[in-house]
Amino acid sequence: MQRILGALSSWRTALTDRPVSLYAASVLRIGYGLAYLAFLLREFPHRQEIWGPDSPWTPALANELFVQTGWSSILTLSLAPLYFEACYVLALVTCLLFLLGWRTRVISLVFAVVVASFHARTIFMTDGGDNLILLMSMYLCFTACGRRWSLDARRLRLRAEADGAGAAKTGAESTLMHQLQFTRTQLVTLLHNCGMLVIAAQVCLLYGSAGLYKVQGNFWGNGTALHYVLNLDLFRPWPALSILVDHQAMFIAVAGYLTVLLQVALPCVLFSKVKYVVLPLLLGMHAGIAVLMGLPLFSAAMIIADAVFLPDRFYLYLARHLRRLRHRKASRKPGDPDRAGTSHVPAQAQPRPATGTGAVRPSGIGSQSPRSVSGLLTSQVSRVMWSVRRRLRGAGDGIQSARDDDQSVRPRRRFAGR
Repeated sequence: MQRILGALSSWRTALTDRPVSLYAASVLRIGYGLAYLAFLLREFPHRQEIWGPDSPWTPALANELFVQTGWSSILTLSLAPLYFEACYVLALVTCLLFLLGWRTRVISLVFAVVVASFHARTIFMTDGGDNLILLMSMYLCFTACGRRWSLDARRLRLRAEADGAGAAKTGAESTLMHQLQFTRTQLVTLLHNCGMLVIAAQVCLLYGSAGLYKVQGNFWGNGTALHYVLNLDLFRPWPALSILVDHQAMFIAVAGYLTVLLQVALPCVLFSKVKYVVLPLLLGMHAGIAVLMGLPLFSAAMIIADAVFLPDRFYLYLARHLRRLRHRKASRKPGDPDRAGTSHVPAQAQPRPATGTGAVRPSGIGSQSPRSVSGLLTSQVSRVMWSVRRRLRGAGDGIQSARDDDQSVRPRRRFAGR
């Protein structure tokens, strides 16, 4: 019983003590905000045919489906063209603010409503990538995705620098405010950690179910599934490229087996370093889906979702590396006249003027007359070798003189002994 209570206490501490993966949550916010903003801008010329009153999926048909599914959309509240244009502009502004992280608590809710409204309005007109964005937008409402890399984080930092430590309150009011702040912090941390856990579980469920579903098919078992995928007319944005890839039979078979293996293996390797090998391979797989099948929104949604499995230290290292590269590039401006034409050859010093009749010749590379670097180095090496040779010669003379003295002393010792 004590062991169970200890485990529950440790789980409670882990969920309420410290928010996890704050940088990963910020990456999800930036990624999905940017992806949906690019999607709306890409479909801007076709907005009337997809979501507007003139869409083949009319508002009347959408309302009939809403009765069956329980969905709703702000786009069907009015059939006026001006209202639809206002909703579209509102969606663009919401995506931009969500991307930048401005008032994230409120904007995340508005972003979820926008994604749900556009998704429900024409549920049969998109490629399926917005399904995952819809789920993630709902999960992100419970996370603290504006704590890092956002305008909110910048505003709080500037406010803290301006206010300093702040004026401390005393008495019962201070104790009550402290308790309320502590409770609020624990509640926000709990919601954030649970939201990130649900996001990770959703991605694992998606990959695992897709891999196990593929295993049941004969086409994936014999390695010919991608051959049939590349020959679907609905998913061939560049037929010549699809035909070129389809002719590589060995590559098609290996890619098919590797796809199934990666999707089944990802939920099993999350707590090991093998995930750093699996995640880049999955990124390459989704990039191939985006190019060969013409599903950029779906591929972008999956690639962004994979970011939840990377730890915060990876994003901190990446940020430091990018800052270092930016500072290095800023220090090497091409138009800087002081840095243009610089070389690694040291500057030649001017010779000292001779004083008196006997001019002293200065030593050192900097005091020589202007010559090539190789000549200067050769002269210095020759000078050093000459000094070493002279010292060795002096040492040899000393040894020889010691030997001569020893030879002259030995006969005297013998004579004295006799």
